[in-house]
Amino acid sequence: MSGIQHFSFCRRQWALIHIEQQWEENLRTIEGDIFHEIAHDGLFAEKRGDLIISRGMKVFSYSLGFTGSCDIVELYKTPDGVEIFGRDGKYKPIPIEYKRGKPKENDADALQLCAQAMCLEEMMLCEIPEAFLFYGETRHRHKIILDNDLRQKVKAMSKEMHELYDRRYTPKVKPSKACKACSLTEICMPRLCKNISVKKYIEKNLMGVEE
Repeated sequence: MSGIQHFSFCRRQWALIHIEQQWEENLRTIEGDIFHEIAHDGLFAEKRGDLIISRGMKVFSYSLGFTGSCDIVELYKTPDGVEIFGRDGKYKPIPIEYKRGKPKENDADALQLCAQAMCLEEMMLCEIPEAFLFYGETRHRHKIILDNDLRQKVKAMSKEMHELYDRRYTPKVKPSKACKACSLTEICMPRLCKNISVKKYIEKNLMGVEE
């Protein structure tokens, strides 16, 4: 499920990780791993009054074809919530995704969070209108409204991800300044994506065909 965050950031990065099984650690990825270990630290679930905090909850969605885990799911006791096995009363689930850095200009993190919420909705037969992103640099929660536009984008991306995965196809990319921050720059070598193919080279140089 975290793949949708990679996919939104760069389809080639997603394919290198999830199709070709390539990965390369750097400072950002290591810090991110440590940050998520802190979020998952402690008991699987703890209760604070009318609040249950679940860490590392496994989630899935048959409709999206996603599996994964939520950093934290807060379950608030409320009369209009849903029943939870082994607990008295009804609860409203709200996922919280932890990120190492600070809020991004794109919606990659929001898409991952929305996918988590959609998995929870399918599993628990409930509605989750909002969720939260917590960023390590700002030490602040950011509320994300899970509107229809965001949900439709998750559905469209999940479909495209499955299609590319079934084809085992790694897309090319248009190099950008974001490539400098990518942990897979040396593996991806985005500058090579600008080179013309052998077929086009032959057509252009030997057969007199204009590009």
